[in-house]
Amino acid sequence: MIRRKFLQQSLMAAAGVALSQNLLADALSTPKITKKILLTGGAYGPVWMKYLIALTGKEKPKVCFMPTASGDNQAYINYWMESAKKLSIDPYVQRVFIESSSQKQSFEEVLLGMDAILVPGGNTLDMIALWQAHGIDKVLKKAWEKGIVLTGSSAGAICWFHEGLSDSRPKALSSVKCLGFLKGSVSPHYHSSKDRASTYQNMVLKGDIKPGYGLDENAGLLFEDDKIAKVLAGDAKSKVYKVFVESGNIVEQVMEPEIIT
Repeated sequence: MIRRKFLQQSLMAAAGVALSQNLLADALSTPKITKKILLTGGAYGPVWMKYLIALTGKEKPKVCFMPTASGDNQAYINYWMESAKKLSIDPYVQRVFIESSSQKQSFEEVLLGMDAILVPGGNTLDMIALWQAHGIDKVLKKAWEKGIVLTGSSAGAICWFHEGLSDSRPKALSSVKCLGFLKGSVSPHYHSSKDRASTYQNMVLKGDIKPGYGLDENAGLLFEDDKIAKVLAGDAKSKVYKVFVESGNIVEQVMEPEIIT
């Protein structure tokens, strides 16, 4: 009886070792997914599209244009589709103002089949509200975790952070709460829009918005997972600024970019 019990324990232990080795082998053979978000202060021309295409790792990636912030503006969509003809991409447009008779796939089915999702500018507050109403916010998080590159400018930069400085409300610039994939806040159009830099700094100093980053029009950031991987710009004049409070004073720290061409 003792020998039989010992034999059973030995076999179970051996099976456990084999199982652990198999699990370890599976873990080592599965490539780690890097979550990527590329954002700019406002510009998003051919240089940024070229960079985006490279980030996907595909020769002809499927890129979804989501113009929710502009109310699915048709002129904006037409411009995107015309621009896409000059790029090595498979372009797609996902409207949010849709009806079930014409859209037969769910937002999740569409978005999770993309290599990149591009969000342009417009009203950030309205866009976030619509995404939450449709559950698109949750789908975008799944896309990010799956390794689909999330990208955008202006509202399409703000949306990925905890909050951002936006002109989405009447009368004055204000903080808009967003998806929270990235920590802190951001202000696009940092020096091209009057009073935006000073407003952002004052709000950070008073604690009305979290510390974060000011992005000139043609400057941007690449995040891998939730950390900055690269500071980028499409020209030598554009910069990214880290804005925070130190010893009761506002600090604007220039983050010198890598120029992309």
